[in-house]
Amino acid sequence: AGITIRDRLPFFTKFLDEPLFMKALFPLLCLSVISLSFAAPYQPFELNKEWSDLIRSVAPGDGMVEPKKERNVLIFSLTTGFQHWVIPHTEAVIEILGQASGAYVAHASNDIEQFRPQNLRKFDAVVLNNNCPDRQDRDIFMDVLVHKLDEYGQRYKAMPLEARKQLAGELFDSLMTYVEDGGGLVILHGAIANFNYNDAFSELAGGSFDYHPKQREVTLEIVHPEHPLTRHFDGKSLVTYDEPYMFNRSYAKLNFLPLLEMDVSNLSEEKQFDTIRSLPRYTAWIKPHGKGRVFFTSPSHNAQDFENPDLLKFMLAGLQYAIGDLDCQDRL
Repeated sequence: AGITIRDRLPFFTKFLDEPLFMKALFPLLCLSVISLSFAAPYQPFELNKEWSDLIRSVAPGDGMVEPKKERNVLIFSLTTGFQHWVIPHTEAVIEILGQASGAYVAHASNDIEQFRPQNLRKFDAVVLNNNCPDRQDRDIFMDVLVHKLDEYGQRYKAMPLEARKQLAGELFDSLMTYVEDGGGLVILHGAIANFNYNDAFSELAGGSFDYHPKQREVTLEIVHPEHPLTRHFDGKSLVTYDEPYMFNRSYAKLNFLPLLEMDVSNLSEEKQFDTIRSLPRYTAWIKPHGKGRVFFTSPSHNAQDFENPDLLKFMLAGLQYAIGDLDCQDRL
């Protein structure tokens, strides 16, 4: 009552007292401010030494537990579909976490030959880093060997088509057997879309990618505050700017131990909102599979979130769980 637009918006309304040509600029200024207000707070940038040094400065200096032996981790970052700009940053984060903590030695490779059984045996865990395949099959091996042979599989061109298809199936089976026999698997953000139409992989992963609304601020609540992977959050929410992933296929079974749950209150404008509300919307979990262990985490679509030491501790703890050094509750 009694408050005018001049009281509420003094910065803008001062233009009302300016000469005519200044008033003419007012609509343009308003449009600029509105555009900025809707711009994503995080913008892509190339991986650089300054940022890597920043991550080193906030990375945990110790793991959750001492390694039981020297550990080796494969980081696989090849993607044949949507290219997440954060892929090289995420690879650097995994490498830095291992170096800073001494928990493992990271080995980065985009070569699908690493998934042959004799090669997988060299690693205690495999990190799938945002490996979004093409939508035709959602299968990174089929893309390299069949669908995108010219781009990614030049060395396999001499092989007959049926032999290449057979090899794609063998590499997938090798990965599944590796985890079932005791290997660790870490699935980061967009990598959940890999083998997306395969029920066996969905069962292993805990779910498959369905869709995501546009990027926005996402509040993640801690599901088990006293769990070794989450207690460093001290019960406080984790706020990110991310793609709020929704999952289907085996996700409805909730056959994992959830760690982070998304607040869906700001998703009410989505046409699928009733579906969203029908299940808890978890964004990170751990689960056993056979003799192996799986850690999935959706954060982060943007490298800036990795500057949060709490997220780095969470990722390191998840890695040590997948490797086999951190023994903890991993099922409901």
